[in-house]
Amino acid sequence: MTLLEAEVGKTYEIKEIKTDDDEMNAFLFRLGCYSGEPITIVSKGKKSCVVVIKDGRYNLDQLLSEAVVI
Repeated sequence: MTLLEAEVGKTYEIKEIKTDDDEMNAFLFRLGCYSGEPITIVSKGKKSCVVVIKDGRYNLDQLLSEAVVI
């Protein structure tokens, strides 16, 4: 399941980052978004979601949200 399919208000564990783009992978890693890390869905729209990773709040667009598998 990706972040766009997750329930708001729940905390999940990131299983993997599914992307072939090294730049996107490095960006998500800098945010603290990598396998085994907890991630909380704060809110979401049709094409983006707001998440909390390591006490930081981030708005991820559709491309980034679909790359994170929980």
